[in-house]
Amino acid sequence: MPKMPDNLFLTGCDEKTEWQLPWFLENYFKYNNTPIAIGNFGMSDEMVRWCETKSHAFCLMHHDQVGQFEKAWFLKPAAMLKAPGKKVVWLDTDCQVMSNLDHIFRILVPNKLNMVMDRPWLKRRKEEWFNSGVVGFIGKPEILHKWAKQVEDTPNVGDQEVLHSMLDPLNRQIYIHELPNKWNWLRLQIEHDNEDSNDKKIMHWTGAKGNDRIKGLMKIKEVVRA
Repeated sequence: MPKMPDNLFLTGCDEKTEWQLPWFLENYFKYNNTPIAIGNFGMSDEMVRWCETKSHAFCLMHHDQVGQFEKAWFLKPAAMLKAPGKKVVWLDTDCQVMSNLDHIFRILVPNKLNMVMDRPWLKRRKEEWFNSGVVGFIGKPEILHKWAKQVEDTPNVGDQEVLHSMLDPLNRQIYIHELPNKWNWLRLQIEHDNEDSNDKKIMHWTGAKGNDRIKGLMKIKEVVRA
């Protein structure tokens, strides 16, 4: 693998979600040229070959863990641990990059996971949750190792839920640094809470309904190109 610079973006997918990857990368490279690594969580051979043609992208292979979990998202913390680069920001493939993202590296805090609060969950559950669709970190903080270990031991529901179960309110203050909402704007904020912003950098189309929105956006691009 080529030597990575200090700043690195990271994503990953398996064969079930790899259909999002070309759309994700097209949006990403429209505004960004910072290298992005791609975690292979069980992608098809065809998609791996396609990734290898991307001049700014590098596949991170995780054959030792592929198939270990029912859901590929449990591989995210392990991929973060393996990612080269001093400062790394994970992005889910259902995130629509809408701007240059380089500034996020300047606001990362060391020894913590840098994340946006999941405001829809806060409203509905009346407690602080942080969304794992965008996660920034410097080096390999202790909490990242703990998160990866906890996911491996108890892969329940999702990686975000595992992280939340590990942290009481005090530990959330110790281990999580809250990023501004614009770095991870959630679908439910727009569709259910009537919250939007012209300043958002990343639009996160979560869940099955989010997949439908992404497919709609992909069709729109196909029509425009035609």
